[in-house]
Amino acid sequence: MDRRIFNGKRLKNARLFRGLTLTELANRTGISKQSLSLYENERNNPEHERVQTLASSLGFPYEFFFQTDTWETVTEVTYFRSLASATKMDRTAQSVKLEYVAKMYEVLLKYIDFPALNLPEVSFDGSDDEFDDQSIADTQQQIETIAQQVREFWGAGGAPIKNLQFLFEKNGIIITGFDTQEDKIDAFSQRTIVGNGDMYFIAVALGKRPEGRIRFDMAHELGHILLHPWSENLELITKEEFKAREKQANMFASAFLLPKSSFSKDVEPYPTDLKYYQFLKKKWKVSIQAMVYRSNQLGIITDNQFQYLMRQISKNGWRTKEPGDIPYALNENIFQGAIDLLIEEKILNPASILRTFKKYGITLYREDIEELLHLREGTLLVEESKPQIIQLKRPDDADGGNK
Repeated sequence: MDRRIFNGKRLKNARLFRGLTLTELANRTGISKQSLSLYENERNNPEHERVQTLASSLGFPYEFFFQTDTWETVTEVTYFRSLASATKMDRTAQSVKLEYVAKMYEVLLKYIDFPALNLPEVSFDGSDDEFDDQSIADTQQQIETIAQQVREFWGAGGAPIKNLQFLFEKNGIIITGFDTQEDKIDAFSQRTIVGNGDMYFIAVALGKRPEGRIRFDMAHELGHILLHPWSENLELITKEEFKAREKQANMFASAFLLPKSSFSKDVEPYPTDLKYYQFLKKKWKVSIQAMVYRSNQLGIITDNQFQYLMRQISKNGWRTKEPGDIPYALNENIFQGAIDLLIEEKILNPASILRTFKKYGITLYREDIEELLHLREGTLLVEESKPQIIQLKRPDDADGGNK
């Protein structure tokens, strides 16, 4: 038995990190569900061999289970896209992972001057009543005003935003990506209390998702950040309330990515021509469907015209794959820049970065850290130094000591 104290909370954290139930972990390890529950609730301590089994099965270093958290991150709520299709475990796993991103951000903050959070003060009291036409119109107008306010505050003007990720990061919103095997979660945003301030993180799904969809996801999450409460349990609100918030976030994404004045001028010459929307897609980097929706929202096309265009989009098979779709890849994010800067300036090297994380209770394998921070593979790879078994002769040894 290890003389250090086993931390049951860390066992639960590791299990949730991997998205496993107690039953699934029991099946993987051969340790009973009841025993695992006792370990997690710190009513019993596992033997050394069992800790090794758990560490191996969960893919965590052995010492992880004997550490305590130096910093306690506080996450009050997480907004998920595709919430209806994602299980609670799916959402919990991603939320736990993002908390580790927040912990590592706080460690790096000791060395790096990250951009400060820079959001305008906005006022929003949109209605959740989808059957009240006047309330819907008022909500839409509020969102249009806020979207324009954010663009002006960030100096984005009315032109297409070429590098949305850079714009967010420049204004203190952290962007990272996550790999998902199943199409359950498109993106999510989370507010975490770091030190004395709030930090907002947006994570987007990587893989084959097209550029237009990912950019819309980012803008959608920005809508949640600006418009909606961050101090309530989303599990307690009604489905209708959640759907209303999703709709409002979509309205914001449309208004933010396709500003009313400049987009209207672009689309008005041929608002019912799908080939023309293909041309506009290259400029605005937004999906054809989103632009058609926006044209209807702005009253440029009628409801009948909108429905006709959507039927044509379905007929053409564009609901899932549009012309001009290209897979989206996140640019090297602010974490990659921070790590590169520390290494280039010889402040820290990969080995000392991992030791520093470990010092603050973040004991994860390199691969997990690189994935969580969306780093280039091998960024934190520590090359083993080979022991020197040969050495140069001294000049007076070269001739056997004869002068």
